[in-house]
Amino acid sequence: MSNNYPIDATASLISPNISSYQLRQSVPLKLGIMASGNGSNFDVVAQAIADGQLNAQIQVLIYNNPSAKAAVRAANRGVETVLLNHRDYKSRENFDEKIVQTLRQYNVEWVIMAGWMRLLTSVFIDAFPNRIINIHPSLLPSFKGIHAVEQALASGVTITGCTVHIACLEMDSGPILMQAAVPILPDDTPETLHARIQIQEHRILPTAIALAVYTNLLMTDD
Repeated sequence: MSNNYPIDATASLISPNISSYQLRQSVPLKLGIMASGNGSNFDVVAQAIADGQLNAQIQVLIYNNPSAKAAVRAANRGVETVLLNHRDYKSRENFDEKIVQTLRQYNVEWVIMAGWMRLLTSVFIDAFPNRIINIHPSLLPSFKGIHAVEQALASGVTITGCTVHIACLEMDSGPILMQAAVPILPDDTPETLHARIQIQEHRILPTAIALAVYTNLLMTDD
């Protein structure tokens, strides 16, 4: 990954230290967001767009859990939503084929997995190569998979955090875009630690999206 981008040295716990305002591209990104739960990261991206921090538009929110609050958040912001329940499909590949079809119907260019709790197949990865962004509540490559916060607490480490990365076929792998470190306190519970990690997720996700596009443009220019 190229290091030819401006640096903001004020965010000492975030790497790289950079502002999304410095990475704004001239043409708005067409984003498709996928979520399975509360949707707070969806809200963060939508607010970053509203604030002018991220030059993008959300084409659609896809959710797989009928009770996901992310759908309510999207509706409140006037974003179209599509429910695709994975239980209605015979295989992961069939499910991903439908997701890809839906994203293409909405002219999505970049896919943001904001709390998407399903593994991707090659059907999905191949449809949007290097344009699928995931956020995970650990400092990858440590503590992949589910219950990452609980894994960190059980391991005895004193620092964990969150990672935004380009998704690939292997779970919670792929090129890292941004990370934020979060100290583990002696009296932390999974709930308190997750809450502090989520604050950092909200800080880095919009910038990481801008950085992914910026880096992609640099690689294309080369």
